[in-house]
Amino acid sequence: MAKDDVTVPEIDPLSLDLTQRVADIAAIHAANPHRHEMVMLTAVTHLDPSRHFIVGFKDIGHDEFWVRGHMPGFPVFPGVLMCEAAAQLSGYYGTSLGITGGRMMGLGAIEQSKFRRMVKPGDRLVLVGHGLKIDRRLMRFHVRGYVGAEMAFETIVTGVPLKTGG
Repeated sequence: MAKDDVTVPEIDPLSLDLTQRVADIAAIHAANPHRHEMVMLTAVTHLDPSRHFIVGFKDIGHDEFWVRGHMPGFPVFPGVLMCEAAAQLSGYYGTSLGITGGRMMGLGAIEQSKFRRMVKPGDRLVLVGHGLKIDRRLMRFHVRGYVGAEMAFETIVTGVPLKTGG
């Protein structure tokens, strides 16, 4: 298998129970540093460390900061923010499970991104992540985003520890 080949299990997004919450917004804030308009997760619904599997979602609001300017009259959730949501889901995984050793993970890479469907205000973007490499020095996740049964995007995000302070 080539380095860029990724094999992750297929998940039927409609089979996921999104009513159960592993983490609400308060728990997400406790693990991730993002605030205000940069919070890209609404809830985490599944967390399975034995399979390095995590599911969360973002409810896309009609009043989000990008709506007025990202294609006025036809707002579409920017792909870069989908990738940010994937990174935040991955960061939550590492921080909440203590893998990062208390260090904040920053975005180190976005690879193999494909955007397949528009995501618009009023949609729920369900994020399904599978850990490819989980380590305190580097976390690599394959994340797929769905609206209903349709895949909206997929990407591979890599998180690396950040130096904080002076």
